[in-house]
Amino acid sequence: MTEKNFLELIQQNRGILYKVIRLYVNHPEDEADLLQEIQLQAWKSFPRFQGDSKFSTWLYRVSLNTVLTFKRRPALVKPEENLEQLGGVHEPHHRSDESEALYQAIRELSEVDRMIITLHLDGYDNPEIADISGLTKNNVGVKLHRIKEVLTRRLKDN
Repeated sequence: MTEKNFLELIQQNRGILYKVIRLYVNHPEDEADLLQEIQLQAWKSFPRFQGDSKFSTWLYRVSLNTVLTFKRRPALVKPEENLEQLGGVHEPHHRSDESEALYQAIRELSEVDRMIITLHLDGYDNPEIADISGLTKNNVGVKLHRIKEVLTRRLKDN
């Protein structure tokens, strides 16, 4: 695949990037840095993408791994490559109060639980979530059930 293919796939799946970033980072500067870092890591990993899974599944895995690494570092080292050609993607910021409440409730979950519910809400089934997260399919099912209960309680309390 070529650079053009990569850019098209990133553009088609940009919602994944923004969703993952929004659930793990709260500062606009960090969001911008993390978007660049995810795109850089995806570009570096792209030659190893074999197409065994959907591109969106692969991008989720890269995004989540990058976010979790980012959160463990005291400061993000700025990438040296110029990624301006990837930066023309902007997330729409108009959200309803209900979706904002759901985002806030999801942000309060542990990192693993956030990943599982985000993937579930995006239509991934338990085997795909297990593949991305490294958990077993049964563990994903149990965790998903518990996460839904927690979110339901939190949303009712608001």
